[in-house]
Amino acid sequence: MRFTFSLLLALFLCTCVSAQKNDLKDLPGAWESNYVDADGRPAKLNMIIAANHFSLVAYYPDDGEFIATLGGKWQADWQNMSVTYEYESAESSQVGRTVVMPYDLSGNILVFNGNRFWTRVDQPTDGALAGAWEITGRMQDGEMQDLSARRDGPRKTMKILSGTRFQWIAYNTETGEFKGTGGGTYTAGDNGIYAEKIEFFSRDQAKVGRQLGFDWQLEDGNWIHRGSSSAGKAIHEIWSKRR
Repeated sequence: MRFTFSLLLALFLCTCVSAQKNDLKDLPGAWESNYVDADGRPAKLNMIIAANHFSLVAYYPDDGEFIATLGGKWQADWQNMSVTYEYESAESSQVGRTVVMPYDLSGNILVFNGNRFWTRVDQPTDGALAGAWEITGRMQDGEMQDLSARRDGPRKTMKILSGTRFQWIAYNTETGEFKGTGGGTYTAGDNGIYAEKIEFFSRDQAKVGRQLGFDWQLEDGNWIHRGSSSAGKAIHEIWSKRR
């Protein structure tokens, strides 16, 4: 099944049947929804909303096959949410597009289209790492490379986390090119151990199901991330909150 932009948009941003006053502080966190595709195969939708940024991904939970992802920046008042796409894997021409829609939020249920219900997975205040991050430093050949000058450029590598879920996305806002994504669940313990379980990976489905462990710490507001990648390569990275 080809997962078109119009279908992903329909599952996410269709006109809501009513609008009410909503509490903006309750929007951040992880949300999930489910649907059945045209072939009768169950699929899952996961959405992470952080301060100013969001990401939505669709995949098949039985084997982790990646379907599509979109995301970017958002802002809202008590009745309407505006989103501007920074990436859209199914149709890159949509990058830069802004969509405004009403929404309803009642307890742990978020509704964008009157019948597409999103259920809260975790609370907006959960987790020291909850938020949107971009890479600003990487160890290479024994030296830490300063990547902070790229923050205002079009090439982005972002990690977005709720209290329990994570997703990384690589993309180019200028060309609309989508380079890859992966994600799943994570824990970040007080013992300095950060652990991920991969539920989807666009570049290599064989990595789905793997569990990876890393060392982590927060230093001057930056996330220091050390360990080995899913390919077994040693990594030492610095991540900073997105502006």
